[in-house]
Amino acid sequence: MANIQELLENGVHFGHLTRKWNPNMAPYIYTERNGVHIIDLYKTSAKIDEAKEALKKIANSGRKILFVATKKQAKDIVAEKSKSVNMPYITERWPGGMLTNFVTIRKAVKKMTAIDRMKQDGSFDALSKREKLQINRQREKLEKNLGSIADMTRLPGALFVIDVKKEHIAVAEAQKLNIPIFAMVDTNSDPRPIDFVIPANDDASKSIDKVLSYVTEAISEGLADRKADKEKAKTEKETESKKAEEVKTEEAK
Repeated sequence: MANIQELLENGVHFGHLTRKWNPNMAPYIYTERNGVHIIDLYKTSAKIDEAKEALKKIANSGRKILFVATKKQAKDIVAEKSKSVNMPYITERWPGGMLTNFVTIRKAVKKMTAIDRMKQDGSFDALSKREKLQINRQREKLEKNLGSIADMTRLPGALFVIDVKKEHIAVAEAQKLNIPIFAMVDTNSDPRPIDFVIPANDDASKSIDKVLSYVTEAISEGLADRKADKEKAKTEKETESKKAEEVKTEEAK
């Protein structure tokens, strides 16, 4: 199980002020101290394990897990952790319709690829200085907002959200499309729209980092298992065709 002591040391248990709470988070609250809610870390630990198991399966199936965190203290951590397991992420503004209008978003990503191709084949050099400037600006803007999802060719298998209150548009879009939502949910948020709730402090970078390290470790295991399964299947196929060849040779004799 996720280590309670580690969660405690990283401040995962600190909720919001009691007056800012969402009553739907009551089952995950242990107590209140100095006007601040304290999250029950035994429940957090159990929920992390539940999420890990599900995320491992999704990664093993070859589907992508899209990480969403646009708040300042989470952006860099999410970008780094997502990259470590080769998963897409959104850390700038959530592009409205990112999921519900995925076709349009893919067109914007393709536009980025087309600009890169122009630069490679030399057609970019033939443009005027002004046109080059405009295209470069457009490319920078696209890179900033969508560069991290360039490899996401289809809808993700799941969403992992930090701060469901702030990322409510992303949550609503995933709900609409029945995409499973995993999230760090603080005491001021509503856990009901979330499929896999991880009750945790979503404001402190140390807390975010700790929870994400458990999550990405599970994804990494799922990917490693997938690779091993593929290699095993390949070896078995090669062995079978080798045997078939030997049988043919024997028959020919």
